[in-house]
Amino acid sequence: MSDIYTNFIRPFFFRMDPEEAHDSACYLLNLMASMPLLCGLYRNYNLVKAAKPVHLFGLNFPNRVGLAAGMDKDGAFPNAIEAFGFGHIEVGTVTPEAQPGNPRPRLFREVNNEGLINRMGFNNKGANAMLKSLEKRFPKNKRVVPLGINLGKAKTTSLENAVDDYVKSFNILADQADYFTINVSSPNTQNLRQLQSREYLLVLLDTLQKENKALAKKMGRSPHPIVLKIAPDLSFSEIDTILELLIAYEYSGIIATNTTIQRPKCIFNNEVGGYSGGSFIHGLSTKVIRYISQSTEGRLPIIGVGGVDSPETAGEKIDAGASLVQIYTSWVYRGPFFAKHLAKALSEMDRKWI
Repeated sequence: MSDIYTNFIRPFFFRMDPEEAHDSACYLLNLMASMPLLCGLYRNYNLVKAAKPVHLFGLNFPNRVGLAAGMDKDGAFPNAIEAFGFGHIEVGTVTPEAQPGNPRPRLFREVNNEGLINRMGFNNKGANAMLKSLEKRFPKNKRVVPLGINLGKAKTTSLENAVDDYVKSFNILADQADYFTINVSSPNTQNLRQLQSREYLLVLLDTLQKENKALAKKMGRSPHPIVLKIAPDLSFSEIDTILELLIAYEYSGIIATNTTIQRPKCIFNNEVGGYSGGSFIHGLSTKVIRYISQSTEGRLPIIGVGGVDSPETAGEKIDAGASLVQIYTSWVYRGPFFAKHLAKALSEMDRKWI
């Protein structure tokens, strides 16, 4: 199946403009999502239930492989994504209200390194639209794999008021999320990465966790797991500050990492945006994962993202300290069944240690 994708399907999509190809893929996934019986049959066939499923921050993950945020920005077709064998799915990034994102062109293929550069800018239909879609397509009581919702700040919201955006989206979507991700690390919304500094992050983490606990108490349930997604471009001292705050405010884990503003040698060096995919980002993110794991002595669960394009690169992230991995760019380059292939390979690796 991978040869069919590489030799026939991918060349067809790669003749299109990158964002046009993305939109076409989303259209097909949306069409598939409208056929729940078909999605269920495919899911039952493709879902790899690992020899040792992962239990993390109170959730059960049937395998180690998830889809990173960015593909399904509006929660329009998670049931179709689930059908291809993912052990969890992250949708978004979502903002309280709809916004168009940055001007086009804003997505570029770096084929030589199997990479992508994007400066999408959190284009999405808003939190209420996502809620309606999830209630229809992927309701919490009917899904097989955990769903994460990635929260962001609107382009027009000041840093001083950013916390209001995260809290608003959190409250709108709390009934449908299995976990939340706080995105303060995308390079494509101006000044967003400043939210990783102590000045802003302390207020954001404190306020959102208080809201989380208050809502849980009101509803008579446990608080939602919330994780923070960080950049691969931080210094170790900056990471230390973030880890200190995450532990102090009882956050569930960390996603390492988002895309990078650094570049390998490539033809798009002058294009602004986040770089993903390939060995370059894999090295950066794995270094961050290893540092977090050693600094916290494994006390803070890690989801590893960045350049996961083979069982070997996924294994390196797990060896560095990640409990789960997420893919995105490699799904574009390796095809829709790559998640199943990867989950199966990781399950076989796990089996050797049981």
